[in-house]
Amino acid sequence: MASAAPSLFARLGAKLSKKETRDYFFSTHFWGPVANWGLPLAAMADIKKSPELISGKMTTALCIYSALFMRFAWLVIPRNYLLLAVHVANESCQLTQMYRFVNWEYMGGKEKGWLPPQPLPTSK
Repeated sequence: MASAAPSLFARLGAKLSKKETRDYFFSTHFWGPVANWGLPLAAMADIKKSPELISGKMTTALCIYSALFMRFAWLVIPRNYLLLAVHVANESCQLTQMYRFVNWEYMGGKEKGWLPPQPLPTSK
């Protein structure tokens, strides 16, 4: 098992030193999706906040944006799976936020009020 580790690192080093790999990591095919991860991460952080803070117009715009770029990421040659993954995650988060917004604005959420998620009781 000890002899497998150097060969694993040697293979990883050889792969990372190839021109194609370096070109990928220094291209917009890599850094564009990495920068886009801020959108779904922010939406995930906002899920526990009050739904009265959600902008319906912005959430709709982000849903349309992610749907269009999911299609683009799938159709571009070569396919950009990293871009597809970030927009699938963002679409999921934005649809969750849209549900919360619609529930709050139009389905009686305001009247019921909003309670932050409570921790589960622990048995002693």
